[in-house]
Amino acid sequence: MYILAGIVIGAVIGERRAAKRGGNALDRAQYAAAHGIALGLVGLFLTIALNRLG
Repeated sequence: MYILAGIVIGAVIGERRAAKRGGNALDRAQYAAAHGIALGLVGLFLTIALNRLG
């Protein structure tokens, strides 16, 4: 659940950051993908940590 939330939130953040910098559609897609992957990994580690603690 945290992984999916991280991907979606990261994609939204990345798209908005690229739009703010004046990027075209491909720039927005690349930023969204990169941020989505990064926050998805954070969500993965969070999920693993919570499963080991509980």
